[in-house]
Amino acid sequence: MQIDLRSDTVTRPSKGMLDAMMTAKLGDDVYAEDPTMNALEDRVATLFGKPKALFFPSGTMANQTAIKLHTQPGEQLICDKYAHVYNYEGGGVSFNSGVSCQLVDGHRGMMTATQVETAINPPDFYHSPLTSLVTLENTTNKGGGACWDFDEIKNIRTVCDAHDLGFHLDGARLWNALIAKSETALQYGAVFDTISVCFSKGLGAPVGSMLVGDEALMNNALRIRKMLGGGMRQIGSLAAAASYALDHHYDRLKEDHQKAKEIAAVLQQLEAVASVEPVETNIVIFKLNPNFPETLFLDNLKAHDILVSDMGSGKLRMVTHLDYTDEMHTNLLEILSK
Repeated sequence: MQIDLRSDTVTRPSKGMLDAMMTAKLGDDVYAEDPTMNALEDRVATLFGKPKALFFPSGTMANQTAIKLHTQPGEQLICDKYAHVYNYEGGGVSFNSGVSCQLVDGHRGMMTATQVETAINPPDFYHSPLTSLVTLENTTNKGGGACWDFDEIKNIRTVCDAHDLGFHLDGARLWNALIAKSETALQYGAVFDTISVCFSKGLGAPVGSMLVGDEALMNNALRIRKMLGGGMRQIGSLAAAASYALDHHYDRLKEDHQKAKEIAAVLQQLEAVASVEPVETNIVIFKLNPNFPETLFLDNLKAHDILVSDMGSGKLRMVTHLDYTDEMHTNLLEILSK
């Protein structure tokens, strides 16, 4: 039995999801005539209290579209040094939008309002890029699935308002944060100008992200998606998968969180493990003791058909998900403890 904990993106559609996909009503989405997709976009927009939502084939494309909506070439966005838009989107910030990143040295991927304000370039100092956007990520991937303090998010919103900056949330795993913190999508919709959310991670859909935002911004989102190659035709089956995931897989995210915490508790007892980052959601990041060879640890896991991610800098990652069953969990804990 293979236990794949590399990411929560490795899941496959459940039977119920496949049935929903096969029976979905279809139309040409480029003509805005796919009824299942139109219903999903309306549903997600309403969830966040935003006037518009637009489906994308990937979270990276949704984030890159948002950045382009908020900025002009030569400008600069502020983000944490761990941010996905900086580390894991192929340099798209510079390639797609001609924008640079002002990196902030936050804590586990989260920065403070004071740090954000300090990072803003003086608008009348033409030697430096004009700051136009602040981007946050919740939960933080490189930060080990950490969840933001919502009060600090509101403080950053205040800074953005004072300096006329856009405010975007990379919410690839926002669903996990909402469950872990007992927060609502409406809270986030009221604070951010644009938000991307993903269906193909914790929710277990095969494909898809959504960008929601205010009317003035989202009017150009369709054009940018077209330029990036994101226009698709009969995609109601993908919308049906995402809708099924919201109906059936949202509340169970708390099970992934509990399993991740139990894995962390076992790892903390191992002589080979030097430290385990605090676990709030479904990501476990840990470091091995310097005197314990990383290759030996990984080879031992592979010998038991267990797959994890090597994040570099001595960090290893395990991510729990929909297809990580109770039986797999019991086996993993037993293998680790031995």
